Amino acid sequence: MSAFVLDCSVAIAWCIEDEATPQTDALLNRIRDFGACVPQLWGYEFTNVMLQACKKGRLNDTQLFTMFELMEELAITIISDTDFAHLKDIYALARAENLTSYDATYLALAMSQKKPLATLDKALRRACGHVGIEALP
Repeated sequence: MSAFVLDCSVAIAWCIEDEATPQTDALLNRIRDFGACVPQLWGYEFTNVMLQACKKGRLNDTQLFTMFELMEELAITIISDTDFAHLKDIYALARAENLTSYDATYLALAMSQKKPLATLDKALRRACGHVGIEALP
């Protein structure tokens, strides 16, 4: 086992009870042992999904802040690649794999780090197969 790139969809499964599975729980244990990396946009995406979960009554404010504290305790490294050359690569990957630029950012990070990508997103999992990146779980 090794570190991996963490997509927001998996982190959300750790935070919202009815989205958790044994496979996502295993990834939480794996991150504790090996760590993970995320693109810079991950924090904004995570915050937005958590905000929406509160608005929809899936979490209350106390639960939300507990989840933020959990994320702070995990060995998650934020990788920042925001120069224009990198953005052109993200654009090309998004076009080639029919992904959003956000999802292509996760895939590009997994490719550059040569690490598996933990995601529940079907399109992103499909794209992983196309470019030879292992999709977890």
